Parts: sequence; C-alpha cells; structure tokens
Amino acid sequence: QVQLAESGGGSVLPGGSLRLSCVGSGFSARKYCMGWFRQAQGKDPEGVTSIYIDGTTTYVDSVKGRFTISKDNDWNTLYLQMNSLKPEDTAMYYCAAASSEYGRSWCQRAQYQYPYRGQGTQVTVSS
Repeated sequence: QVQLAESGGGSVLPGGSLRLSCVGSGFSARKYCMGWFRQAQGKDPEGVTSIYIDGTTTYVDSVKGRFTISKDNDWNTLYLQMNSLKPEDTAMYYCAAASSEYGRSWCQRAQYQYPYRGQGTQVTVSS
C-alpha cells in the first residue's frame, strides 16, 4: 500500500525559506514519478513541480528559480526546498506519486492527477 507523509510546513515571513519533506512507503521512489502540488483556500489545485525516475524536473513558472525539488531514493524521501517565499505561495502542499509506467511526458505535465497523495502540510507566508 502506497503511503506518503509530508512534513516541514509552517509560517514564515515573505522572503523566508522552508524545506518540505515527504517520506514514502509501500513503493520504491526509484521507480516512481513524484511531485508536489498545492491548493490555496478557495482555489483549484495547482501542480508545482515533479521529478521523473531519470531526474528530469519540471516547475510551474511562478516558482522557477525559487523552488527546488529533489529525491533521495535510498531513503524513499522527496524534498521541496522553497526560497524567497511570497504570500501567494500560501497553500496546503501535497506530496504525490505515480508509477513511472505513466511515462516521463505524463510526469512533466502532471498537475494533481496523481493516483497517490499525502495528507498535506500547510505553508503560510505572511508579514
């Protein structure tokens, strides 16, 4: 059974940084497309970033240059380093996963339609 557990959210000032972590179980991160999506209150979910099994990464334009996705296959853990945070980054952040059989193109285009997701961790950016 695939399970994902996020941690690392919190409240920060604009310009601050946070590092989200997501520990996976029941599958091998080496064989899965993984990503982060977010949902702000009252808004639709938005894909933030993804990483394929070959290391190919994709980012939504609004976070390019500020956020970095990475994965530790040995520890089955996904990370999201978020720098220069803005109030518009405030949202619930979800870790998500899908088998690599979906393909690299799917992984790059994936928004939030992953078959597996965690419970989410709240990120609030406010002065």
